[in-house]
Amino acid sequence: MPLAKIDLHSHFVPDFYRDALLEAGIDKPDGMPRIPEWTEQSHLDFHSQLNVRKSILSITSPGTHLVPGNDENARHLTRRVNEYAADLKRRRPDEFGFFASLPLPDVKGSLEEIAYAIDTLNADGFTLMSNHHGHYPGDSIFDPVFNELNRRKAIVFIHPTTPCTAVPGEGCAQAAPLAHTYPRSTFEFFFDTARVYTNLFLKGTISRCPDITFVVTHGGGCLPPLITRVSSVPAILKLPGLDSAVNPTFVKERLNSEQFFFDTAGWIFPDQIKGLLAYLEEKTKGKRMVYGSDIPWTPFGAVKTLSEDHDKYVGEFFPGEEELVGTGNAERLLNWKGRPGQA
Repeated sequence: MPLAKIDLHSHFVPDFYRDALLEAGIDKPDGMPRIPEWTEQSHLDFHSQLNVRKSILSITSPGTHLVPGNDENARHLTRRVNEYAADLKRRRPDEFGFFASLPLPDVKGSLEEIAYAIDTLNADGFTLMSNHHGHYPGDSIFDPVFNELNRRKAIVFIHPTTPCTAVPGEGCAQAAPLAHTYPRSTFEFFFDTARVYTNLFLKGTISRCPDITFVVTHGGGCLPPLITRVSSVPAILKLPGLDSAVNPTFVKERLNSEQFFFDTAGWIFPDQIKGLLAYLEEKTKGKRMVYGSDIPWTPFGAVKTLSEDHDKYVGEFFPGEEELVGTGNAERLLNWKGRPGQA
């Protein structure tokens, strides 16, 4: 039998969200060949076949703010997906939790949704995109949102999306070379993960918001090999607006703390994981990892293969901590009694 798992990187695609994507002209999100089929029952079947005890559901890229400038539509869609996920959690609390979506870059709407998601819907945390129409978490326009998430001691799951460069007066322009050949999830997602966490560290959000717990997708993406390089920038270049406290030691300390967890979604075993482990201490490395499937955007056949790889390699890289990686860390994270919204 597969190792027991709690899936912190698990998506849902209700029919009305599919319709919203199509209405916005997004039939191949981020260059994917199609929008995957998903039902509540198909997700439960995934649980039973791969010994997944629970999934924390989230909406993936491109999120819920689909049309630049249309905040009203984004607020409506965000509320609808969050209420849908909350209903799943109410009906099947042992099977489902959820990370609530926010209608970023709409800050006012996002602050309202944070309160509603925690106080009314009992969300387990929040999902953000690595950028929202060219605005990256860490940018000062999002400071009110991160301040509130910090006050709420929230879990923040940042999912990568297509890189986007803000163009003054014109919204944003996608920055995805080779997009005509490859879905952005082939490699652009992992570059954007490095980009957003670099911004969060260097702009001071990580320092200012120590009570936010970040779940970093795909084993950290391309961030690990760049940590020393990018965290040395404040001291070397002394650019205005950067956090002078950030240096390689600071970043390593934070990544080894309870402020950060890394999910195993995708092909992180057996090679990519080595880059992350270069920055995780022996005594803490097993406590930083959580399971992620990326279903249904990663098809079930691939998820099954990756689950088998997970079970094979987790004992090699985290000997004696297989249960911790599979379920224990997720349980500790989700059930922390100090977090608002938790029973």
